[in-house]
Amino acid sequence: AVKTQLLEQAQGQLLELLDRAMQEAVQAYPPQGGPLPSNPPDSLNKAREPSLGKQKTFIIRKSLLDELMEVQHFRTIYHMFIAGLCIFIISTLAIDFIDEGRLMLEFDLLIFSFGQLPLALMTWVPMFLSTLLVPYQALRLWARPRAGGAWMLGVGLGCLLLAAHTAVLWVLPVHVALKYQLPPASRCILVFEQVRLLMKSYSFLREAVPGTLCARGGEGIRAPSFSSYLYFLFCPTLIYRKTYPRTPNVRWNYVAKNFAQALGCVLYACFILGRLCVPVFANMSREPFSTRALVLSIMHATLPGIFMLLLIFFAFLHCWLNAFAEMLRFGDRMFYRDWWNSTSFSNYYRTWNVVVHDWLYSYVYQDGLWLLGGRARGAAMLGVFLVSAVVHEYIFCFVLGFFYPVMLMLFLVFGGLLNFMMHDRHTGPAWNVLMWTLLFLGQGIQVSLYCQEWYARRHCPLPQTTFWGLVTPRSWSCHT
Repeated sequence: AVKTQLLEQAQGQLLELLDRAMQEAVQAYPPQGGPLPSNPPDSLNKAREPSLGKQKTFIIRKSLLDELMEVQHFRTIYHMFIAGLCIFIISTLAIDFIDEGRLMLEFDLLIFSFGQLPLALMTWVPMFLSTLLVPYQALRLWARPRAGGAWMLGVGLGCLLLAAHTAVLWVLPVHVALKYQLPPASRCILVFEQVRLLMKSYSFLREAVPGTLCARGGEGIRAPSFSSYLYFLFCPTLIYRKTYPRTPNVRWNYVAKNFAQALGCVLYACFILGRLCVPVFANMSREPFSTRALVLSIMHATLPGIFMLLLIFFAFLHCWLNAFAEMLRFGDRMFYRDWWNSTSFSNYYRTWNVVVHDWLYSYVYQDGLWLLGGRARGAAMLGVFLVSAVVHEYIFCFVLGFFYPVMLMLFLVFGGLLNFMMHDRHTGPAWNVLMWTLLFLGQGIQVSLYCQEWYARRHCPLPQTTFWGLVTPRSWSCHT
């Protein structure tokens, strides 16, 4: 009887969550040609170029994991991951006690990864100031009334400012990372901020420029306020709106909890790399190459690889974004959907990172489709894959300090094929198992090949720096 009662309770909660998610999805993306939600209209959105798809609508809603954590059964899974972190800590203490005769946790990998962090933060300041001042000032120059050559001069000056702004965001972090040889975590901060600020700048101009130009034509649409732009630069979305739904107050205990969980995920990742990856790959390039060793290394890397994927998801897409959303009272917390239930890779790509997907859908897919006259949806989708794959590969290249197009091939070639082969018509548990199996293998390939290349470039430095030497994988030849 108790078992039946628990099952009925869990089923009722799950059905309630599913109904709520379906209602929010319908509200967030109204059907084409259907009525919009009864929110105050945004004049900038009405002045946008006509699009051929759905428009992003922000509503107040919680993140899916926050809703799932209200169910005891899902909290138990969370507790299991905490127990895994405890096991890593205990094993580290036990090994240090056996080998060194002392009980002490060493954070050498963490300290190395975040080395020169103050320099990375100092580099971020001019990047942010450029994003804060230049796009808004360029918009003000374009918003001036037409008056002979004065307006054309303002347009030209605005374009020059934006070109300088783009150059600063592209060149400055790359220059600092190469000149001072920043370690991976510090590079990660710079490259994520570089990409984020570029995407936010583009979204602001893409949404605001049409309305500003219409205002010059006498329609009376005002340019956005500076305060709305400043709020947009910090709030956890890449789609600009003049206003967003806001929560009534800030729960500072919720903010502290999410930041603490994000820090715990960073420690978790360091323990995984230090215990499951470094001992396996540190000396692999010094051993003779064999297909057996390569396959075994990939299989060994699947477990730490999938752990790293889950930790990145939870730390950034849930904890970090929710912490900033709470501090800014940003109401729409749908940063991801239930990607773990996906039975197709097309659904996985749409639900894994909703923040980036909204930007790609609005400004690459929809605008590309509009430029193509509403035809060639496959070409527009291919453009989304190409942009996403190139940016992902650039991020990996920036963070690791070398070019090894594993992510590019997995994302663009295999990911693109799987997106069209495993489409939404495939349902059922077998397809979900297949998706997870391919995710395990993909993460194992990435962790194995990138770790081998990382250590090969340290064990086999180039006697002479050449272009082909820099772009040729060192792990292919660095075996003794």
